[in-house]
Amino acid sequence: MTKTTGPTNPNLKDLIRELKTLSAKENVKIWKAVAKNLEKPARRKKVVNIFKINKYTRDGETAVVPGKVLSLGELKKNIKVAAFQFSDAAKEKIKNMMSIQQLIKENPKGKRVRIIK
Repeated sequence: MTKTTGPTNPNLKDLIRELKTLSAKENVKIWKAVAKNLEKPARRKKVVNIFKINKYTRDGETAVVPGKVLSLGELKKNIKVAAFQFSDAAKEKIKNMMSIQQLIKENPKGKRVRIIK
């Protein structure tokens, strides 16, 4: 029987810890949900294409992807996209992208943030 160890990436561990702390401090459940999704094993991490982000968000919102953003589709709305990773092609297509760390510094209350998974 194998023992579950969680993520081994030190940057990911720090991000998860930071999200959980912020969630408790600000009493915002969205950061705890993002941390829970980031804790999943690599084979279960979310991979989201741009068309899905475009489909499930509204103008002015921020989309958070607790995984990787891929480049299939076009982003036609005025939104910000925060994710743990972006493919090189997705970086070229998305103008307003940021890391999850940048997002929690800019918006610790999680206003107008939507998790895309």
